[in-house]
Amino acid sequence: MDAYAVGFARPDRWSRGRPAGESRPWHAVEAHRPPNELDGEVELAVCGAIVQVWGSQQWERVGTGRTACPECRRISGPALAPPLSRAG
Repeated sequence: MDAYAVGFARPDRWSRGRPAGESRPWHAVEAHRPPNELDGEVELAVCGAIVQVWGSQQWERVGTGRTACPECRRISGPALAPPLSRAG
């Protein structure tokens, strides 16, 4: 999968076993159609959380932040790895 939409874990959409005070609410959602077409839809994130898609966000940007789900980052692969700096 090379295209991901951004999902936000809303307090009224928690998966079983997820605490209501989740500190990493941003999740990756497999985008089988353009992310803007998924905007507002309730979907299953790649980690299994139930989230609402925010089509205006880009996973490549949101997924590198501190509030992104670590499991979604791991599953979504190397696209989110920080660029290597060149030795000078």
